[in-house]
Amino acid sequence: MPAMENIAGNLFLIGLMGAGKTTLGKYIAQSLNRPFYDSDQEICKRTGVSVPTIFEVEGEQGFREREAAVIDELTSLQNIVLATGGGAVLRDENYRKLKERGTVIYLHVYPEILLERTRFDNNRPLLQVEDPLAKLKELYDTRDGIYRSAADIIIEANRTNGHKTAEQLLHILQRNAQTGQP
Repeated sequence: MPAMENIAGNLFLIGLMGAGKTTLGKYIAQSLNRPFYDSDQEICKRTGVSVPTIFEVEGEQGFREREAAVIDELTSLQNIVLATGGGAVLRDENYRKLKERGTVIYLHVYPEILLERTRFDNNRPLLQVEDPLAKLKELYDTRDGIYRSAADIIIEANRTNGHKTAEQLLHILQRNAQTGQP
């Protein structure tokens, strides 16, 4: 296996809310000694308010505008690990920038598992509905194909041990660096 330093370029994590993008992203960034960014956290830091507050005041469209600006800026950096918001790839400009500026990694998780992971999280505006599982299934049905088409690597992140998932991803990245694949 090549050294971790041989893994070049930006790494962008995509997937539904609760897939583990932030948790896995931090671990991968630390393992590769790279800066980690979470697009939702960057938006909150810059606005001084939470994602639900932005949704409440500006609506989803306002949030998506802010998200596009942050993604444009962050994907222009070099050798970073970026966890995107679940809906980031729905906007053509974000999709294109992620594909052009780094390796896109889709963390695939089934809706039932996502519900368990997000059940008590009030910072997920799209899940503040009567039937969050139905909403997650709807989001999954709408987005899974888009995530798959954007991804250079698809990781099954359904297991509860995020450390094993991260090790699996690092192994794939090392193997791809050795063979010259994204």
